[in-house]
Amino acid sequence: MQKITEIDNFQKRLLMCVLGVVICAVSVGFFKMAAFGVDPFQAFMAGLSSVIPIPFGTLYVIANVILLLFALVADRHYIGLATVVNLFLVGYIVDYSHRVLRWLLPDIGMPGRILCLLIAIVIMCLASSFYFTADLGVSTYDAVALIITGTWHRGQFRWVRIVTDLVCVLAGISLYLLSGGSLSGIGAVAGVGTIITAFFMGPLIDFFNRRVAQPFLQGKSHK
Repeated sequence: MQKITEIDNFQKRLLMCVLGVVICAVSVGFFKMAAFGVDPFQAFMAGLSSVIPIPFGTLYVIANVILLLFALVADRHYIGLATVVNLFLVGYIVDYSHRVLRWLLPDIGMPGRILCLLIAIVIMCLASSFYFTADLGVSTYDAVALIITGTWHRGQFRWVRIVTDLVCVLAGISLYLLSGGSLSGIGAVAGVGTIITAFFMGPLIDFFNRRVAQPFLQGKSHK
């Protein structure tokens, strides 16, 4: 009976992991439709790419490999299936979801963009909470805040995530300006959506962890 329970638990965790990563990727498609700026890590990568003259795809892989090495040294527990899926599939899912959304919503307008931004933030945080709770690995960037709080026991996740996200946003903007970019062009690196995500993603993920993902894994309904 215990073995059957463990198998059922693993199957549920596997489902939470895969769906969480896929829905996170779809949320980036909504961010692109909103056109109010990307998430904080992508803002950092945009600034970095303006300084380092190599193809973005190659630079993205290099940055993720560096973060992967950090996670392997600090706490390899956070490296797993979700990490692999993030590295090799997320980019394709983002592109496909964005194409589908553009086909479904060709003339989105300002109200539609605002709605897409709200949907993007909520489903990204909900999906992140599912694959964090599944405990089958996380993306290399997500591992940073989890290692600081879970392994090094420094602060609460909701606040540490805000700090790491803000560091990414400020670093991305700074690198863009150092490359010779103009103040008027900062929106190409970070927009209002980026700032909102930086402040609300940590607390929202923490909320969904406690209220949705953990009760779902445990088979309980939160009252």
